[in-house]
Amino acid sequence: MKTVKLLNGVEMPILGYGVFQVSPDEAERCVSDALKVGYRMVDTAQAYQNEEGVGSAIAKSGIPRKEIFIVSKVWISNYGYEKAKASIDESLRKLQTDYIDLMLLHQPFGDRYGAWRAMEEAYKEGKLRAIGVSNFYPDHFIDFAHNNEIKPMVNQIETHVFQQQQLSRKYMDEIGIAHMSWGPLAEGKNGFFTNETLINIGKKYGKTGPQVALRYLVERGVIVIPKSTHVGRMQQNLDIFDFELSDEDKNEILKLDTGKSLVIGSHHDPEITKWFMTMM
Repeated sequence: MKTVKLLNGVEMPILGYGVFQVSPDEAERCVSDALKVGYRMVDTAQAYQNEEGVGSAIAKSGIPRKEIFIVSKVWISNYGYEKAKASIDESLRKLQTDYIDLMLLHQPFGDRYGAWRAMEEAYKEGKLRAIGVSNFYPDHFIDFAHNNEIKPMVNQIETHVFQQQQLSRKYMDEIGIAHMSWGPLAEGKNGFFTNETLINIGKKYGKTGPQVALRYLVERGVIVIPKSTHVGRMQQNLDIFDFELSDEDKNEILKLDTGKSLVIGSHHDPEITKWFMTMM
């Protein structure tokens, strides 16, 4: 598996399995299937309420812990130093592990600075191998990088062929923050699975449109975590390392970029901010 080297030297797989919207009851089965297929990175979060299922699947897999890269996220209701510190320990308990490979702040709202201090402390203690953020726009992570002892090592943001995050990527590259995608399959929106550009490019390589879309992101150095509850599609999403897109292909896919969110909307929208405040 190709890896991305983070600011602190930790090697992170460029492709993993995401469990957003996987129910707590299904999480153990799905993660077990993903590990059997060959995935060695799993992305979960406190807000997904399935950390326990993820932990159980990993513990029962028989795969050495050091071979599996676990990602989780601190939810905004657990922000602030004391709450975040306690929540990290709770995530460790649920995941049945002594350390989490990458812990992220899930959203740029609330007392994120207090939560980050708890993350820095847990990182220094060895409970977290790397720390980062999620859904942070350039103004958020530039501010963070300049006003904290430890810079975010990863930013997980909505990224797919219709929202390629070119502006955010420019500033992440300047700071050295690795680009991680959530929703790399656009959650099926905007006709993703029937997109003619992706399908036609795929025919050249004997691949599906989604495989082309994932390959495009990976070739740009974007870490991806596609989700499926079906073993066959899990395998397809993993099977993208035996072909390479031409410059012509990449230029055609670049044209699909709208620069806009298909899922949440702008975190700078006051109404979106008000919505998040209801979950504090």
